Amino acid sequence: MNSHWQDLASNSNGYYEEDDFAVAAYRLLAEQVIYHADLKSRKAFGIIEQYERHIAKVLAPLAVTVGVDRQLMFAYAIPQHPSPTSATVPQTLFALVLRGLYEEGMRAGQISDESGEIICDFIELQEKYRLMTGRELPPKGELESLIRTARRWGIVRRLEAGDSHLSGINIDSEDGGIAIRPAIRVILGESALQQLALWGAPDSTGALPPENIDAEQPSREDIQ
Repeated sequence: MNSHWQDLASNSNGYYEEDDFAVAAYRLLAEQVIYHADLKSRKAFGIIEQYERHIAKVLAPLAVTVGVDRQLMFAYAIPQHPSPTSATVPQTLFALVLRGLYEEGMRAGQISDESGEIICDFIELQEKYRLMTGRELPPKGELESLIRTARRWGIVRRLEAGDSHLSGINIDSEDGGIAIRPAIRVILGESALQQLALWGAPDSTGALPPENIDAEQPSREDIQ
């Protein structure tokens, strides 16, 4: 593998070093999604976008599918054989609700900018969570933990002060809001919306779906 990176670095005419390729590939594998919009990820995204075929070839023996969305500017690595480790019920429900909210936002044309994110404040999140699942949104401490988990999966981020131009949300307040990230459509496929409908059904037993999200690296296969 080192010789592979070395060859790519040599062919880049000194623009990239061998370690740059190794770091980009490792980050993609560990983080699952790399967004160009994230300042600290732009170099890694640039390498993955430019050398997608080469990185996909290196990660193929690990049964990982690599892809790049050049319109919304993110790269992803999806495990072909998801881990049997399961997410908790709250983590599963939260991810499904985010998926549903993203689809609603897409249909309503609520994409914030070229990043493809859907902005959501906590009032809307609370209302939609109740409508979609028939349950109350978890309390603040647990909710923040769910957001952190979803952030590790690459499907959401917490709004920051510099994001105030994206919507009318006052993100300087205690509650702020979240941005649902476009890779959620890759990580949780169309069948996730069907699972969400089952959760919100009046006769739902509250049991986990037969196949649920992997706790570390969720993928569309996990929820189908």
